[in-house]
Amino acid sequence: MTVSQGVAVASGARTASGASAARAVSGLSTVGQIGLAVNVTAVSGTTPSMSLAVEWSSDGTTFGPADVADTFAAAFTAASLRAKAFTAKAPFYRLVWTITGTTPSFTFDVTEVQY
Repeated sequence: MTVSQGVAVASGARTASGASAARAVSGLSTVGQIGLAVNVTAVSGTTPSMSLAVEWSSDGTTFGPADVADTFAAAFTAASLRAKAFTAKAPFYRLVWTITGTTPSFTFDVTEVQY
């Protein structure tokens, strides 16, 4: 089994919804899972909330909406570290975050492990 690790989203403060760049699934025929560790180190604002999902693409450009299985179950509302494994469904993926609240700010990074 081949295992690779990398930074899917670099650490930074984000105040609006957004998405990561497309990430290649290395060796799709041998990679079955992608583990993502989300490290939220700071949260501010009034009732801040952030949800995260994984979207998949066959070409790295056009992404389909995430299935329920491709989301983190609960929204982030405070600093925390969460990890989840996702079944690889296509040669490319990206992370999409939705941030809500009054003047919300989330500082976070995401590390990936493909195995």
